[in-house]
Amino acid sequence: MGQKYHAKLVNASEIIKKAHQNKYAVGHFNINNLEWTKALLEAAQEKKTPIILGASKGAIKYMGGYNLVVVIVNSLLDSLNITVPVALHLDHGQSVESCKIAIDAGFSSVMYDGSHHPFAENLKNTKEVVEYAKPNDVSVEAEIGTIGGEEDGCSVGTGEIGDPKEAAEMVETGIDFIAVGIGNIHGPYPTGWPGLNFQALEDIQDAAKIGIVLHGGSGIPQEQVKKAISLGVSKINVNTELQIAFVAAIRKYIEEGKDKPENGKGFDPRKLLKPGYEAIKATFDELISWFGCKGKG
Repeated sequence: MGQKYHAKLVNASEIIKKAHQNKYAVGHFNINNLEWTKALLEAAQEKKTPIILGASKGAIKYMGGYNLVVVIVNSLLDSLNITVPVALHLDHGQSVESCKIAIDAGFSSVMYDGSHHPFAENLKNTKEVVEYAKPNDVSVEAEIGTIGGEEDGCSVGTGEIGDPKEAAEMVETGIDFIAVGIGNIHGPYPTGWPGLNFQALEDIQDAAKIGIVLHGGSGIPQEQVKKAISLGVSKINVNTELQIAFVAAIRKYIEEGKDKPENGKGFDPRKLLKPGYEAIKATFDELISWFGCKGKG
């Protein structure tokens, strides 16, 4: 018998550097359960596309903890024979300790989000995370400014625009990519949203000269996404868009009565969740076409 292929998580540094140099963006897709993770990994492999799987504090708790998330992802890498680059990223780590726990559990990338602290404290804590991450071959994302909207049901800011000088200082800590506030928000975009601040993005890119992360990627018009990528955005975070597609597909299945006992075993959760599963894959395919990363794996 041949030796079994063992897939390995990679840190996101080289994935993002390549995207930054070649003017495309890699998708960071949040996972919420087994179906979510399996659908995204299958879709990435089918489309030969690198992917960053993101796990927020709330999702990690829901899925059973840091260690279990790592086991699920690593097991799927092997059982699905995944060969494209895959990073497992802690999304919005709110403390240095949470980043260290994720690194110890086997995450290959972490975000320290110190945007709720004064900049000096954010900088100091980010440096501590970088010093812990690098010996473990883990990439680090930091944040300046704030991203508006909600993350895991909690308000995470009103949308403060990032300061280019702060971006330059943050890069000096040794981070691999940086999240910035440029008018983007988490969750659905409201009517009357003014759009992304491209001048701020240009100024921050000139100062940082590394890949920029666009949080709140769900719902930003395609032309704005493409312009942001041309100006240095190399990682785009998506969660809400997949959730909406997942729920809409399952709602349709139920409204058509396919879950009723008289219609066979449509109530089996494997059948009930399948339309949502397929919707995640379809949405992934559409978004990576926008981002320009399809086939880059």
